[in-house]
Amino acid sequence: SLWHSPELLSDIQDGYSVSGHLLVCFSSGYFIHDSLDIIFNHQSRSSWEYLVHHAMAISAFVSLIITGRFLVAAMLLLLVEVSNIFLTVRMLLKMSNVPSPALYEANKYINLVMYFAFRLAPQAYLTWYFLRYVEVQGQGAFLTANLLLLDAMILMYFSRLLRSDFFPSLRKSSAGRDVDGEKFLID
Repeated sequence: SLWHSPELLSDIQDGYSVSGHLLVCFSSGYFIHDSLDIIFNHQSRSSWEYLVHHAMAISAFVSLIITGRFLVAAMLLLLVEVSNIFLTVRMLLKMSNVPSPALYEANKYINLVMYFAFRLAPQAYLTWYFLRYVEVQGQGAFLTANLLLLDAMILMYFSRLLRSDFFPSLRKSSAGRDVDGEKFLID
């Protein structure tokens, strides 16, 4: 959507495209489905952070779908899905115990670059934009609060990623928790 209509970036609050609207609708459906999958498969205790993230995304996206405002902000936030490709490759490599560490090493650095480009940069820009230009009442206040909570979550995940992949000596193992096993998604 942003590639085909870059002019949307000049109007984060009121810019609109049908493809962007459909993207946000589809993504909302994905978050709802994934949340239900986590709950129905009794993974809520180990995946509570994902449920919180999904609840925030669903509530924000539904408000965007209903009002038609801040659609471009949602499209920018969905850029994070690009970095999920490399996070998923990372997870699959950890799960499979690939004998060649070169593949994991290469993905580790690509993942870091993608995390900056598609998670930290859009999130930082939107946070700055909302704090500077968006009204601090109604939907604007709600979305700003959501962004600030997402900022905290993204930074927490980033610190875990850095500790796990770049500073393994700093990793903390909790009693009864396998750092490289059960919680590898967040460690």
